Amino acid sequence: MSLIPSFFGNQRSSVCDPSFSLDVWDPFQSFPFNVASLPLTPFRGWDSETSAFANARVDWKETPEAHVFKADLPGVNKEEVKVEVEEGRILQISGQKRKEKEEKTDTWHWVERSGGSFVRRFRLPENAQVDQVKASMENGVLTVTVPKEEVKKPEVKAIEISG
Repeated sequence: MSLIPSFFGNQRSSVCDPSFSLDVWDPFQSFPFNVASLPLTPFRGWDSETSAFANARVDWKETPEAHVFKADLPGVNKEEVKVEVEEGRILQISGQKRKEKEEKTDTWHWVERSGGSFVRRFRLPENAQVDQVKASMENGVLTVTVPKEEVKKPEVKAIEISG
């Protein structure tokens, strides 16, 4: 149980958790002006392109047969998503969400949707069969299934007692 309150919903990971994924959080994402254009800002060059990192929400559940990851990726085509296993046991989900093209004649009244790159990384447990990972995408939800190795019950051999 964490002694630190969660300000971000029911997220159950912590920095001490080996599956912890460090994402970029943009505190200025909802500001009605471009922070990078302000004078003397430490965030120069930091724009809404980077804020898309925090928009890839992922659930990870373990079933008796597999580890199942579900990522909400609305507006992203499967061709814009990569699922990779790195360094043996690191599952990486990354991609690009394209921004809507702006016409010079358009007047924007409100902008909440963002575009840009996203990446999420998860350390898979020892029982994951990384050579049999499968991924599918339907209705903006990416599902990655990582089968688990079968738990082998220890063999019990009866020993005959002589004498």
